[in-house]
Amino acid sequence: MPARSVGSGTVSFGLVSIPVRFYVATHSESPSFNLLHQPCGSRIRQQIFCPRCERTVERSELVKGYEVTKDQYVTFTDDELRALETAASSSIDIQEFVPLADVDPVFFENAHYLGPDKGGEKAYHLLADAMRERAVVALAQHVSRGKERLVLIRPMATGLALHTLYYADEVRSFDDIFLGDAGKRRDGEMKLAQQLIAELTAKGFQPDQYRDHYRDRLREVVDRKVAGEETTIVAAAAPRGQVIDLMEALKQSLARERKPASAMPAEEHAPRRRAAAGGRFKKKQ
Repeated sequence: MPARSVGSGTVSFGLVSIPVRFYVATHSESPSFNLLHQPCGSRIRQQIFCPRCERTVERSELVKGYEVTKDQYVTFTDDELRALETAASSSIDIQEFVPLADVDPVFFENAHYLGPDKGGEKAYHLLADAMRERAVVALAQHVSRGKERLVLIRPMATGLALHTLYYADEVRSFDDIFLGDAGKRRDGEMKLAQQLIAELTAKGFQPDQYRDHYRDRLREVVDRKVAGEETTIVAAAAPRGQVIDLMEALKQSLARERKPASAMPAEEHAPRRRAAAGGRFKKKQ
């Protein structure tokens, strides 16, 4: 079934304007749970409670507040916030082109696919092919839901993708991270580490080789519960803390017969991952 567009816009660079449509690129398959009232099994409803008035309040009584100091707020009405918003625009104005390697992945927030809208097919493919040959991505600003967002347009195998980026002041500095002392490196440690990395290096990124085994286990337990079977979750034994000699650990790692996950068929590395993930289930007798 063809993908459903979630919006439209115009990509502009120079005097060229390309009508495009947005498509959701990703979705989460992470399991989610609802809170139920155990005695009756009904799903609960959450209410808004004011601790000062000690009562449940209606949404019509709420205003939005911006905290300026601890427990001190400046309030805004919806009309005031709408007045502050940037005027709606469908234009995605490209500011510059840069190599993709220059953009740290920490700036990436989310992704959409871009497809050409009616009449924009030729210009769309021309831009995608030109960016691909130049090995560059485009940086632009785009107004969405009243907010001005920084975006990156990236050529893919056959088209374009749009990534929303964090602004520079939204990314924390790595300088704030405590790294400790690297210590004195023994002779041969770097060589062994490089050798181990080389043995585990794959030809390329193959995401279909990886599975969410927690989700698989949960789905199997859900199916058993739906079928009326009783199950017991058996937690894996906690690993014991060990003081490991780094050089010896590297040597033992190299001595093991291992392959990169992407080089192994799914059925070969799945059991190893299930064991590493911990937790098993068994049917009650």
